[in-house]
Amino acid sequence: MKFEFSAGAFVYRIENGHALLLFLKRGNDYDTPKGHFEKGERAEETARREVREETGLSVSFVPGFLKTVKMFFYRNKEKIMKTVKFFLAETDEKRIKISHEHTGYEWLSMDQAMEKIKYKNIKDVLPEVFDYIHRYEKIKEINKEYAGLPKKEKWWNLSRTFVPGEGSLSAEIMLLGQAPGANEDMQRRPFVGRSGQLLDRILKASRIKRNEAYITSVVQFFPPKNRMPTRDEINLCAPFLKMQMELIKPKYVVLLGNVASTEVLGIGNITKMHGKTVEKNGTKYFLTFHPAAALRFKSILKLMLSDFRELSLLITKDAGNTTAQ
Repeated sequence: MKFEFSAGAFVYRIENGHALLLFLKRGNDYDTPKGHFEKGERAEETARREVREETGLSVSFVPGFLKTVKMFFYRNKEKIMKTVKFFLAETDEKRIKISHEHTGYEWLSMDQAMEKIKYKNIKDVLPEVFDYIHRYEKIKEINKEYAGLPKKEKWWNLSRTFVPGEGSLSAEIMLLGQAPGANEDMQRRPFVGRSGQLLDRILKASRIKRNEAYITSVVQFFPPKNRMPTRDEINLCAPFLKMQMELIKPKYVVLLGNVASTEVLGIGNITKMHGKTVEKNGTKYFLTFHPAAALRFKSILKLMLSDFRELSLLITKDAGNTTAQ
């Protein structure tokens, strides 16, 4: 059996409030933009190139989506197993410029795609693709309203730069901190400063992949001089955090520090509760310190490393129980 590796993308646009996926036609077959890796390319680079070459579209890749599909077929009586990494991309354009390999194209709804697509491997992932699109469009709406708070509130005392959450909307793990710092405010990304770099090292040591988690904060605007967010500021931001959490539906929420644990669970003493798990409404909340505290005190860093090892064991154990069922 021969093994091949490709990458591509599900490309979508919104029409009249509904998502439509692009499919390229080759005779009576419908396919997505994809192709083989070229030398030195990473999967996302291949996918971007293939979308550009096969459609001519300007697209934006949706963060956090990656689906691996395995396909089996025969070529000249030889069995081929092709592994394809699919990304998700959005566009505002309707007309495309097809390559010489294709005879046409169609933008299809979920129902139309399920009816016309022949490849079972692709049909099996379409519900997940359309669900992710729905959640991505929804979180864009939530974040747009959230980002507009500084203009609506006359007493606003936080930065006016919104720092959205980052990661997969299908993530089983959400990491929840206090608020962005100065570096996060500049880069508009969560946990990219010194605390974030330390958190990355702790995650790596615990074999938890940051890009498979969703990472955000209780308040998603920088409090000047790195002060604690006030109760009024937390209350103002709380409905948006709630909507984000309900949309992502993480299996585990890691509460980093007192602000996160107090806001979500009403538990304000991390020193006594760190390393413990509290289950509420089907979600497991894991309590630990904020990495900013670990930067200041080596003793807390050791405790955090121990806590995250426990978290890793919990996730592995749960995954094993799920597989056994």
